[in-house]
Amino acid sequence: MTTYTSRLSALRVGGAHKRWTGGRRVRRVAMLSVHTSPLHQPGTGDAGGMNVYMVELARRLAERDIEVEIFTRATAGALPCKVELAPGVSVRHVSAGPYEGLAKEDLPAQLCAFTHGVMQAWAGHRPGYYDLVHSHYWLSGQVGWLAAQRWGVPLVHAMHTMAKVKNAALAEGDCPEPSARVIGESQIVSAADRLIANTVEEAGELIRHYGAAPGKVSVVHPGVNLDRFRPDRGGRAAARARLSLPQDALIPLFAGRIQPLKAPDVLIRAVAVLLDEDPSLRERIVVPVVGGPSGSGLAKPEALHKLAAQLGVADVVRFQPPVDQDRLADWYRAATVLVMPSHSESFGLVAIEAQACGTPVIAAAVGGLPVAVRDGHTGFLVSGHDPRDYAATLRRFVDQPRLGETLGAAAAKHARDFGWGTAAADTAKAYAEAGSAHRRHLRSAHA
Repeated sequence: MTTYTSRLSALRVGGAHKRWTGGRRVRRVAMLSVHTSPLHQPGTGDAGGMNVYMVELARRLAERDIEVEIFTRATAGALPCKVELAPGVSVRHVSAGPYEGLAKEDLPAQLCAFTHGVMQAWAGHRPGYYDLVHSHYWLSGQVGWLAAQRWGVPLVHAMHTMAKVKNAALAEGDCPEPSARVIGESQIVSAADRLIANTVEEAGELIRHYGAAPGKVSVVHPGVNLDRFRPDRGGRAAARARLSLPQDALIPLFAGRIQPLKAPDVLIRAVAVLLDEDPSLRERIVVPVVGGPSGSGLAKPEALHKLAAQLGVADVVRFQPPVDQDRLADWYRAATVLVMPSHSESFGLVAIEAQACGTPVIAAAVGGLPVAVRDGHTGFLVSGHDPRDYAATLRRFVDQPRLGETLGAAAAKHARDFGWGTAAADTAKAYAEAGSAHRRHLRSAHA
């Protein structure tokens, strides 16, 4: 911990360039994502909602004439140095450590190498090429801190998840986040010109746990691609036919990374409770689990399969590998309800995606999920993680066959308030506010 932190601190010695682009608007952003690439398939490894967030946000920013270059760590030797993701959006691969076999926990030791790669790319441009740095997750924030200072531009940072919040809500058997991350996050909160929080609650967590100045935090709700995630003309029946699912089944869906934090085991246990109470449901229930092992779940990738076997529900649980976004939309449409029993969620992008497809959600009342899900209107919020409570909520969909349709219609309408265009507009506003804060800081320092 001390080694990599001190090395980064040493690189910061010498101060920033005295250049700042006056009051001009932001035209080009260096976006940083050290540990996961926007090109990776969500649901695999460390790729998830943050990957979707970066891709969709960058595209919408480009539509607003803000060019975005995303720096990420290269995970294969054959990757091109730079890839165009969309008009005005590019991904630059930075060599930092071995391409394969490097866990996220090992990445702090590669931050200096990653920073070197970012600086090399910057050196090839004219002075003032980047107007702002936008970092995602604490590892990127450490690099962004140095880059923004070196270039004399504002730093905007999005935590996505926070160590102190995760450690306060650990799943049984999960590993706590290391103190190095807590220290790193605290440094970034102090250094950033603007912090972007997904919800008002997350903003409060930044203030309570990390001492963030309230005026430094902007709340920007993530969006959803409403062109991709939408109700299907053929309805649920057509989606089930495409996925070879029974038309009359109760289908509670889990979609996401398989790790204790996301609590897919709670759904498996809830289904076991439901079948114990009503064995006749066994012939008309299918439980898809769509996603791959991630995080601490990589240590025991077969744990969920074994749990389903031990509980006697392996015959109704269908484990599916991660799928692309279009296929994922079909899984949402086919489901009776999406189940998100997470122990911690900064927002819960999956919940909005499912609702945009017309599918209600049963979610844990944690983090940003009470914002994503309107309790009793677009789904149900459950306090705690007792499988019996989730089983009782699932039972409502058995006893009221039309409940899914009623909630689903309201869910689709609710999701339309979360377009990425709004998120991009709010982010652009945060960029402008970061520029103003940066200029005030420079004037104060010079005075």
